[in-house]
Amino acid sequence: MSSQLYSDKILAFLDGPDSPDIANPIHSTAGAASYGFRGALVGGATVFGWATPLILDTLGTGWLENGWASISFRRPTYPGEKLVISLEPTAEEEFSLKIRGLDEDNRLQGEIGTGKAPWLDEIVETRMSKGEVTQTELPTLTLSTAPIGQTLLPLGSSLAVLDAVAYGTDKQRSEDELFIGTKPIAHPGWICARPIRFLHHSYDYSPAIHAKSRIQFFGKIQAGENIVTTGTFIEAYERKGHSYGVVDCSTFNSLGNEVIRQRHTTIFGVGARE
Repeated sequence: MSSQLYSDKILAFLDGPDSPDIANPIHSTAGAASYGFRGALVGGATVFGWATPLILDTLGTGWLENGWASISFRRPTYPGEKLVISLEPTAEEEFSLKIRGLDEDNRLQGEIGTGKAPWLDEIVETRMSKGEVTQTELPTLTLSTAPIGQTLLPLGSSLAVLDAVAYGTDKQRSEDELFIGTKPIAHPGWICARPIRFLHHSYDYSPAIHAKSRIQFFGKIQAGENIVTTGTFIEAYERKGHSYGVVDCSTFNSLGNEVIRQRHTTIFGVGARE
């Protein structure tokens, strides 16, 4: 096993207008300030996505079909911060992943690897089922209403080609034809955020902060194909004034094959900072 350290740099940015009217106001300056943050927070899935070029350069594109990631978001990431992305070998085909600022504090840290993740069997599997239409009025997610142990409303949709390219271009500033070409696939950052859309299909909650993700890749999601995400609400708890929720979900392609399995941990009830 090589001890070589692989690294990349990026200047953090926030795509789109800075408006408190966005669905998750924690990603706006005014909305974040009302909870004690010094600026708008860049979404965790977006930050994770910025590591994609380094990951693919190191592990190859096969990681997108037979690889995994386990990450936690340790500190807020603000637009304009200079970040260093690093991969350090820890075992055969496994690496520690860190994204840190010039202050040396980690914004993101975790592990990535190829093959089957060591924690894969801990994620609750759900069967494929037909997607269901979102209700007109969704219940609000709280610690008391969290449907612990229950399956959630299946989310059926497709990632349009134009949306896939827009994600790669706007949120990732990618130049990789895999994600912005004529036949793009879903970007790992988009995949990382899929459970957020899935949970919002059943419940209303805002603002929210992405806390952790575990992702197992079994295959690629081709833009334009129909996909369905099913899943189970695993746990809800309170910590340091925040309300946390844990959701396990699986995404299936148009052939009915499971292409992604994930565990998503979110702060669905954000407590004000001192």
